[in-house]
Amino acid sequence: MNSFYRSFARPFLFGLDAERAHGLSIAGLKSGVPVCAPPPADTRLRVTIAGLSFPNPLGMAAGYDKNGEVPDALLRLGFGFAEIGTVTPKPQAGNPKPRIFRLVADEAIVNRLGFNNEGHEACLARLKARRNAKGIVGVNIGANKDSADRIADYAAGVERFADVASYLTVNISSPNTPGLRDLQTRASLEELLGAVAAARGARTTPIFLKIAPDLAEGDLEDIAQTVLAKGIDGIIVSNTTLSRNGLTSGEAREAGGVSGRPLFERATIMLAKMRRLVGPDLPLIGVGGVDSADTAIEKMRAGADLVQFYTGMVYGGPTLPGEIVRGMSAFAAREKLTSIRDIRDSRTDHWAGQNPD
Repeated sequence: MNSFYRSFARPFLFGLDAERAHGLSIAGLKSGVPVCAPPPADTRLRVTIAGLSFPNPLGMAAGYDKNGEVPDALLRLGFGFAEIGTVTPKPQAGNPKPRIFRLVADEAIVNRLGFNNEGHEACLARLKARRNAKGIVGVNIGANKDSADRIADYAAGVERFADVASYLTVNISSPNTPGLRDLQTRASLEELLGAVAAARGARTTPIFLKIAPDLAEGDLEDIAQTVLAKGIDGIIVSNTTLSRNGLTSGEAREAGGVSGRPLFERATIMLAKMRRLVGPDLPLIGVGGVDSADTAIEKMRAGADLVQFYTGMVYGGPTLPGEIVRGMSAFAAREKLTSIRDIRDSRTDHWAGQNPD
């Protein structure tokens, strides 16, 4: 961890309300002031999936840049790609504040934000303004809390962003919008994925599905079969968890989804189980508990083509993406790999054979 961030910046930010600190970090990136030098390019870290060539497998997860304000600044930190959102058709304020809680002893966060964002139009305008910029930027789409037809909201997101996004993520796994996770059941998922595939039409923009880490094995089987049948391009495993197992912080009693270090084991088990179910060809993105090169590498060993993180940067600071990418390069050199993908699935059986607490 960067010593300046650990000794000075983090104590200052952690002295503020968590949502205000988040706003300051967005403002800092918007200012354009260089934060750190990005890691050097390393062809061994390049990953190509779903027709996209990622310069390295590390991405910023959705939830940080909800409104598409700083995707290019994030890429300059060393990320191989950035995912903005979740974006809903209409602007919405989200749940009442306070709604983000740091679990410092656990290096975790509880949030119950509830898809707070400025809506499709504001985000689309920003993406159109950067249309000629380089870099892979995905858009995470969701449904409004008060929507009369949530499936129509997702179809609208595909129609709105398919021409400006590198890829789209259908997010049905947030625990903070009542009833949203019900879309993960087989009948609802078949209808939803059919609708988003129809909305994409002849366009080639990849569509990924983001799922929860709290699913039963039977649910995972249904999701795998439906994704494969509907021609969806990949799965992101996973969103935040409702589990509180092993947490020691008093703030753990707050309602919402848990992210950060305690999520690593549960999310990695689910990732490996999903890899077994979908086979070797479908792209999987591993999320949950990544905060170092070692944890990123372990996600890939469990079955991930790419990895994402967000909470790790809250605790590790803005230099952490570059540190992780450099660590992955050092690992590739040490292991004499020609491609970081050579390690994928090397520990899938180990992780898939476990059960989350």
